[in-house]
Parts: sequence; C-alpha cells; structure tokens
Amino acid sequence: MSTLAHTMMTAARSADSGLAGPGELDRYPFADAPGADRVGVPAWESGDSELGRVGRRAAGSRGRGLHGQLVQQLGQMIVSGDLGADRPLVPEEIGQRFEVSRTVVRESLRVLEAKGLVSARPNVGTRVRPVSDWNLLDPDIIEWRAYGPQRDDQRRELSELRWTIEPLAARLAAGHGREDVQQRLGDMVEIMGHAMSQGDALTFSRADAEYHSLLIQLAGNRMLEHLSGIVSSALHVSGGPITGCDRPTEISLAHHARIADALGAGDGAAAETAMRQLLTIHPEVERVVPAPREH
Repeated sequence: MSTLAHTMMTAARSADSGLAGPGELDRYPFADAPGADRVGVPAWESGDSELGRVGRRAAGSRGRGLHGQLVQQLGQMIVSGDLGADRPLVPEEIGQRFEVSRTVVRESLRVLEAKGLVSARPNVGTRVRPVSDWNLLDPDIIEWRAYGPQRDDQRRELSELRWTIEPLAARLAAGHGREDVQQRLGDMVEIMGHAMSQGDALTFSRADAEYHSLLIQLAGNRMLEHLSGIVSSALHVSGGPITGCDRPTEISLAHHARIADALGAGDGAAAETAMRQLLTIHPEVERVVPAPREH
C-alpha cells in the first residue's frame, strides 16, 4: 500500500473515532457538543412549539464553537420548514433560548443571511426568506435539505446535476495532460481499492470525493471547477453520512479506473462514456435517466 493510501486510511480512522484531523470541521450532535453545558437544550416548547422542536432534533454541527452550532441549528430549522417563510427571528429571544451572547447570535444571523435564508431590514427585523431566495448550491443548505423532509428531492436534484456536470468534465479533462493530477487520480483508485478490500467505507468515500474533485479541476474550466463543491456535497449526502454516492463495489471501482485510463490516453469520448456508466450504476441516478417524460 502506498504512503498516500496509508495516510488517508489513518485519517479516516481518526475521524471515525471522533477525533478531528488537521483542518477538519467539528461534527457532533448539538446537545453533546463541547461547551453544550453553556448552550443547553433550548426550552422553546412553551408558547412556541415550532421553535421547541430544535431541542428534540439530533443534528451534526458544521463549524467550530457556539457560532457554528447556532448556524447549524437555525439553518436546519429553516430548511426543514420548522421556521416558515416570513417568520420573525428575534435576536434577543434566540440569545436567551440558546444561552449565547448577542455577538454569537448576530454573527450567526449574518451567515444565514449570506446563504439567503434570512433577511434583516430596518424597522422590520430579521425574517425567514422563502425557498426561492435560498442559495440552493450552498454546501450547508445542500446537506440540511438532504437530511430533512426534502431529502428525496435534494438527492434527485443532485444526481441530475452530476449527470450534467461530470460527463462533460471527463471529456474536457482528457485534453489536459497534467501528469501530476492524473497520477493523483490513479492514487485515489488505489486507495479506493485497498479501502474496499478492508471494508473501510469511510476511506473509500473520501478518496472517491477527492477523485471527482480532481477530475473537475483537470477539465480546465473555471466555471465547472466552481461547481466541484456541489459534487463533493452530492457524494457526501447521496449515500448517507459514511458511504458516498458510489457504494464500494468492484463495478464502481472498475469504472473509476476506466475513466483514469481514458484520461491518460487522452480519449475524451471514452472518459465521458465511462463517467456516464459510473453514474448510471447508482440506483438514484438511474431514476434521472429515464425515457422522456410525458407532458
């Protein structure tokens, strides 16, 4: 096994045990997070059943500290529909219910505003915005939708988007002979193969995500490259919190290797075909490549 494979296997085991690797984001249930004794479970049941639901929902936390936890909680409540459109969000109430400072609340609402989830206006206050205003390509919103009531729609939409992006990226990538990136793609295939033989789905999914990100970078199209985060999010959410969109199977591994070989040979048509075959083996993608719909 290569040094690279060993490093990724070790990093994945550390993450699986709950130990964050260098530069990783903390991900833990809100109520069990470090510092949760300061935040507490918000007592929002009395007089406000919608807001009270947050105390009963176990959720991951993107970001560090109280600020990241509050963004996660409020974001999930908005995306899930617990906080409907035009619902007022009173900073003082949020601070009291979550037992966090005004600074934490203010910064959290700014993050949500940047994502299009809320708007703050003079003499009106902060209110939840309708779905049409959300930045649906934001990685956080993708994840919140994928693990909420809209999970089926979100995963279908992501699969459809991947079907549009990745075959084109594979064709374009064949015209860019960057040996360093192509070698890295081969390394990812090796890592996936070793992880599959070890039954290590976490390492497989991480190598899988990097493989697809590298391929989009190799395409040489900056607008496509800007969408690589969407593909990474799709890989993360489509198959659940551990396995990626492509389950660790021999067929999936063979298609990844076939794409890498086609890129090495500069065969764009073969790379595109192999990518379509890879996407189609996943049952969620099969549903988005049916016969034309009847109108």
